[in-house]
Amino acid sequence: MSQLALNASYPIGQLTPNILLYEPTFEGWLSAVFYVYANRLQEDKFLQLVAQDGYVPSLIAQATEIATDNDNAERVLVKLNQLVGREGMRNILWGFLSEKDSIGTTLFHVVKYAIDYPCRDIMQDLGNLDVLELMQTVKSVGRERHRMEAFVRFEHTTEDIYFARIEPDFNVLPLIGEHFRQRYQDQHWAIYDITRSYGIYYDKRQSTSSSPAQLQTITDLDEAVLRNPTSIHSEDELRYQKFWQGYFTNVNIKERKNPRLHKQYLPQRYWKYLSEKQVLPNAEHLRKHR
Repeated sequence: MSQLALNASYPIGQLTPNILLYEPTFEGWLSAVFYVYANRLQEDKFLQLVAQDGYVPSLIAQATEIATDNDNAERVLVKLNQLVGREGMRNILWGFLSEKDSIGTTLFHVVKYAIDYPCRDIMQDLGNLDVLELMQTVKSVGRERHRMEAFVRFEHTTEDIYFARIEPDFNVLPLIGEHFRQRYQDQHWAIYDITRSYGIYYDKRQSTSSSPAQLQTITDLDEAVLRNPTSIHSEDELRYQKFWQGYFTNVNIKERKNPRLHKQYLPQRYWKYLSEKQVLPNAEHLRKHR
């Protein structure tokens, strides 16, 4: 829904809604929350906090850009930790990573609720519509995180790096990095979010006997690699994919196929990055010689 459509719901005579535009980072949103309380805007029922990259300019709305201030963001973060604890902060962060159009405003309402009622466990109050919206969003983000951890497929490249492409509905890359960092400490690997144009990279050379290496952020990936990843596949990768596709074809039992259930557990939008779902040129030949 566009910003103009949202504004159209205001009653006639209502003052133009006050929109605060924050940089699309968690620190940017925290800075906007600080701005609200510093300027005593928290009681404005029509106040909206909107990410700059998701804002559609309106003729009737007043928008103010809020610069990110790390000190102010830190002050808000400390206060929120005191109010909602570790689990509450996890919910707020996961909600923010959903990147929903209205999530900045929803999270602010949750924060205001926590500040207004500091002795209440607000995350358990599903009767509050903003809390309910947040918890439903967190559930969706958690489901996407779980699927990404299960469906990521690494492909071995000529540079001895295991590379994977993903297109998640939500920005879950910050949530899945630790999962792979702990499990694949003995190899170089990278996961790239095509939708958001950034990724994470693990360099095993920086690991020690006591701890794995820290993850690095990558943003300058060659577009040619994204368009044609097979151009950097190693010979081993080509063989492995062929073997895996052949195995997948041979163990498939036609009489037991259940496409509806299969798509329920493995949504079709993930298929284009699964090597076993790619067309195997000699699939019919393999099937005839089972």
